[in-house]
Amino acid sequence: MTAGRATGTAPRQPGPGDRLAVTVMFSVVVHAVVALGITFEPEDPATSLPTLDVTLVATRSLDKPDNPDFLANANQQGGGDRAEARRVRQVVSGQSLEGEAERPPEPRADDAPPPKPATPEPVVTTTADAARRVDPPVPERPEETTPRLISGRELMQRSAEIARLAAEIDRRAEQYARRPRRKFVDASTREYEYAAYMRAWVARVERIGNLNYPEDARRRRISGSLVLTVAIRRDGSVERIDLIQPSGHRVLDDAAIAVVNLAAPFAPLPRTEENVDVLHITRTWQFLPGGLATQ
Repeated sequence: MTAGRATGTAPRQPGPGDRLAVTVMFSVVVHAVVALGITFEPEDPATSLPTLDVTLVATRSLDKPDNPDFLANANQQGGGDRAEARRVRQVVSGQSLEGEAERPPEPRADDAPPPKPATPEPVVTTTADAARRVDPPVPERPEETTPRLISGRELMQRSAEIARLAAEIDRRAEQYARRPRRKFVDASTREYEYAAYMRAWVARVERIGNLNYPEDARRRRISGSLVLTVAIRRDGSVERIDLIQPSGHRVLDDAAIAVVNLAAPFAPLPRTEENVDVLHITRTWQFLPGGLATQ
C-alpha cells in the first residue's frame, strides 16, 4: 500500500531575520525615550467648576442685615425659629430631575380629543318569529317661540288693571298716613305730661275699683295680680282693653275689665308735641283682701 501525499501547507516558523527586526525596533524605542526624556505619569482628575450656595427664603425684610450668615435670594432679618444660625436641612428644594428622561410624557388636556356624546344603544325586542330592531327615540327639538302680538283690547285691559292697582296703592298710603299716632306708657314713664295724666288715671281706677270690689272674691278671700293694657283715645274714651297676663282667677280678670268700663270716660289726653291720638297704659292690678291697688 502506498501512503497518500499531504495536500495542506505547514505554518511558517519565524526566522533569524524576524527576530532581528523586532530587536532593532525595541532598541530604537528605548533610545528615543532616554534621549528625548519622555516620561509617563498618571493624569490628575479634572477640577470642579466653582459653585455658589444660595438659600431660598419666602419672606423679605426692608432692612439689610449687617452681618449675614448665609446668601439668599432676598434680605431677611431674624428669620427662622431658632436663636443660633443653622442651615436648612433640605439641600435641594426643587423637584429632582432624575429619571425624568425615562418617564414618558403625560398627555395634556389640549392634546386629548374632545369627548364624543354617548350614542344610545339600540333596543332589540324579540318576537316569536324573529328579532326586530327598534331605533332609539329621536330627541325633540324645542319649538322656536315667536313673540306674540298684543291686541288693542288686551292692552286696554292691562292698562285698566295697572290703574286699579295704582289707585289701591294710593288708598293704602293715605290710610297709613292717617293712622292714629300711638304712645305706650307704663309705671316707669318719666315724661311729666304723661306721668301726671297716669297718676290721675290710676287714682280714678283705684277709687272706682275699691267701690266696686267683687263680692265673690271678697267673700272667698281670693287674691291675685294681673297685667292689663288700656288704650285711651284723645277724647278720653276707651278704644280697647287687652289682658296681657291673667291672674288665674276668672272673677278677678272680669272685675278688672269691668272697673275700667265703669271708670270711663277718662280725662282727655294732654296736648304735647307728639300730638298722640291713642295712649296705651300698661299697669299691674293687684286684688288684695284690703282692696285694689295698681303698680
